[in-house]
Amino acid sequence: MSQTTQPRTFEVITYGCQMNFHDSERITGVLLEAGYTPATDGAQADVVVFNTCAVRENADNRLYGNLGHLAPVKQSHAGMQIAVGGCMAQKDRDIVVNKAPWVDVVFGTNNLGALPALLERARVNHSAQVEIAESLERFPSTLPTRRDSAYAAWVAISVGCNNTCTFCIVPALRGKETDRRPGDVLAEIRALVSEGVQEVTLLGQNVNTYGVEFGDSGAFAKLLRACGEVDGLERVRFTSPHPAAFSDDVIAAMAETHNVMPSLHMPLQSGSDQVLRAMRRSYRSEKFLGILDRVREAMPEAAISTDIIVGFPGETEADFQATLDVVAAARFAAAFTFQYSIRPGTPAATMPDQVPAEVVSERYQRLVDLVGEISWAENKQLVGTPVEVLFADNEGRKDGATRRMSGRARDNRLVHVQVPDDPADRPRPGDLATVEITYAAPHHLNADAPITGLRRTRGGDAWAAANESAALPLTLRPRA
Repeated sequence: MSQTTQPRTFEVITYGCQMNFHDSERITGVLLEAGYTPATDGAQADVVVFNTCAVRENADNRLYGNLGHLAPVKQSHAGMQIAVGGCMAQKDRDIVVNKAPWVDVVFGTNNLGALPALLERARVNHSAQVEIAESLERFPSTLPTRRDSAYAAWVAISVGCNNTCTFCIVPALRGKETDRRPGDVLAEIRALVSEGVQEVTLLGQNVNTYGVEFGDSGAFAKLLRACGEVDGLERVRFTSPHPAAFSDDVIAAMAETHNVMPSLHMPLQSGSDQVLRAMRRSYRSEKFLGILDRVREAMPEAAISTDIIVGFPGETEADFQATLDVVAAARFAAAFTFQYSIRPGTPAATMPDQVPAEVVSERYQRLVDLVGEISWAENKQLVGTPVEVLFADNEGRKDGATRRMSGRARDNRLVHVQVPDDPADRPRPGDLATVEITYAAPHHLNADAPITGLRRTRGGDAWAAANESAALPLTLRPRA
């Protein structure tokens, strides 16, 4: 009797932005296609893959801490392999293996598809394999992809960045902007919708500069409008745009396309023109606020979120106050706030007048407090209003006799919804319903009134089918 070899198991651990999480879906798809199988909960995987971020210092610390924890695990787990990919791998290359010599594979952002071959080469040669492609070999969306959701999907429209922000190392790691052709993007979206996906998020380092590579400055607005022609596509989002290139044709396309959501993530970074100049951000606070005014004129219901860095080199108290002033004027629904940390390889790392850590921390807390006050006040205005919620893939939670499910409103606010006790009457993840907001907190809304207008959707059907088989759908991207 021949002995059957069990497939090797894997786990992918991801740090960073949405692009990294989408890359992890591709890594998962590549490993599945190569014959690996996902590790079950609580079981030690035969292959552990870290998809890393290089934007924040704590991502480095977390990675090396986790690698340290895995060293003794690997010694006791015969045949176990560890791979490190993503932006930090692209940046540090041989440093990863020098710091953690028990790592088997280091691969970059441009060669995700090489991972299975590198793992096999490391196994046969009994030595670490480091392979970093300097440029994009093929657009990553052509790789097999295992999605995290049955009803929502990320769609990358571009990779790389042509900007030179002094705090950011992404252009050095992901290269110059490379754009996909609109026909390829729309073909992928239609294929996803045919599988039950009803919400897509268009991804790019600067999505609104889409088209620069093939010479069409209006390509992004045209792409948004084309998404409105895709039957069955309920919601379209995108992230992240750059204020310098954000044009009125994009605002018009958002307002006039029924399935483009009234939500916008517009990174501010700083409200000080002096700091923006030092950051090499090619806009000023007046232009930024002007964009928000035009967005709200076209879409009064729009919710706008942002990114802000506190403590950039040379930031004075007056500069920080300017940031607080812009935040107060902008009335953000949410803000992702960061304390500046030195990233080797960026111009800002060697700038004079680095702000002391205790000053950064104190300013950061003041900003967080202001953002929380504003988002809470903005959320309170929604109490008593109906909103459409797309329910998310979670198990709900029990609050006494009340069962809740969570989802996102059209403006991307998080809503916790009371659902019926009878499972047959509850929404499924991927279903849509209209709910009335009954309570507002700084970072979420509650809807405790009865659900009205529950709409069973193909997205909910796709979730139910995937949940029944205990496996999410495997999507093989068309070879572009």
